[in-house]
Amino acid sequence: KPGEQKHPKEPSSWQCMHLAVVACGDRLEETLIMLKSAVLFSNRRLCFHIFAEDSLKPEFEKKLKEWPSSYTKKFDYTIYPITFSVGNAQEWKKLFKPCAAQRLFLPVILKDVDSLLYVDTDVLFLRPIDDIWHILTQFNSTQLAAMAPEHEIPKIGWYSRFARHPYYGTTGVNSGVMLMNLTRIRNTQFKNSMIPTGLTWEEMLYPLYQKYKNYITWGDQDLLNIIFYFNPECLYVFPCQWNYRPDHCMYGSNCKGAEEEGVSVLHGNRGVYHDDKQPTFKALYEVIRDFPFEDNLFQSLYYPLQSKFLDTVHTLCGRIPQVFLKQIEKTMKKVYENRVIVYLGANHRY
Repeated sequence: KPGEQKHPKEPSSWQCMHLAVVACGDRLEETLIMLKSAVLFSNRRLCFHIFAEDSLKPEFEKKLKEWPSSYTKKFDYTIYPITFSVGNAQEWKKLFKPCAAQRLFLPVILKDVDSLLYVDTDVLFLRPIDDIWHILTQFNSTQLAAMAPEHEIPKIGWYSRFARHPYYGTTGVNSGVMLMNLTRIRNTQFKNSMIPTGLTWEEMLYPLYQKYKNYITWGDQDLLNIIFYFNPECLYVFPCQWNYRPDHCMYGSNCKGAEEEGVSVLHGNRGVYHDDKQPTFKALYEVIRDFPFEDNLFQSLYYPLQSKFLDTVHTLCGRIPQVFLKQIEKTMKKVYENRVIVYLGANHRY
């Protein structure tokens, strides 16, 4: 129509929002709770790419089949073995946590996927993945990945105080939530400290690891920091509410975005879902874990969460409950409204 705005056509792989996770060892339950949080709130179809040790594959299949059909119809999933395309597989496996380095190989393995959101197993979505997926449309012509800063305040940041290798920006970036345009990653020649000309992603990984392996502490996250130090124009930095960790509240509240908007993506690193050091994080994990899929979200998720939070007010993170509750409340209202509208629409007769 004349005057109508044309939206750029989405790549065909965008018909699905692709979410990747790498699960090894005892991370089965944590991964399933993360996937559950994704399915509970998202609007568009999801495609899960689950990289797991062989022993976990039957367990994943069994548990996912137990979910009610009203939810299983919202996603497809594929389970992949752990594989490393270059270098020594045992060496990659031992880098930082078991199998974590697998995420570095996603552009090489998922050749037919255009864009992807990678998350650690200890991540929980408190709003639809659609909202973080939309950030892909905000990339400029050179950006091919998005991550949040490792810290907001350089003087208490890990990289700014201890790193013995190059890292991105003033505080480094955290790789627990990483949005990637895989097509761009595969097509880019990356600047590096090894040869004057560029290297492809796959060519660069092993030599980079060999060069810095005696200086890195956080494994694959350090390698990503080194890559984006040399290629800063390739990175889009998203704000801390998209990767909210205990560090953002245990030294006083230092994530302004979460204070204003609430936490969008919760990242319970350092095992905080499973000990009593950060009860606010544990409360959110347990409430999503225990939520019976087809119950009322407010009655069986939000209200139990509010009451659990009352027990955490003596902790630094518990003193700011609104930061944790604001976004999830908004999300649930939207989910509820959508369901009511769909229900009314389906039952409306003229």
